[in-house]
Amino acid sequence: MLWWNRSLKSNQDRIITEEEQEAMWGVFLDVRKSQMEWERAHLMFQEALGQDQIDYAIYMLEAAERKYQMNLKQAKQLKINSVQMYQRELKRENG
Repeated sequence: MLWWNRSLKSNQDRIITEEEQEAMWGVFLDVRKSQMEWERAHLMFQEALGQDQIDYAIYMLEAAERKYQMNLKQAKQLKINSVQMYQRELKRENG
């Protein structure tokens, strides 16, 4: 985990424009939203009764997983991590 912290520190030196911050924040929120959707779909699957509910729950779970994977891929391409996003938001709120 030490290498991650080193790379995190080197990325913080880069100046990020307001537009880039907004785009990164939007992607970060998309990841969080899709994670919650996946968790709800997982719960739906666990509580499904009968073949129709199970089939529907599987469909919803697969779709939620795919959406979550796509959002994570986008966040990875932008080199977003949650710690940085929270720190930036705190800085933005505090001026």
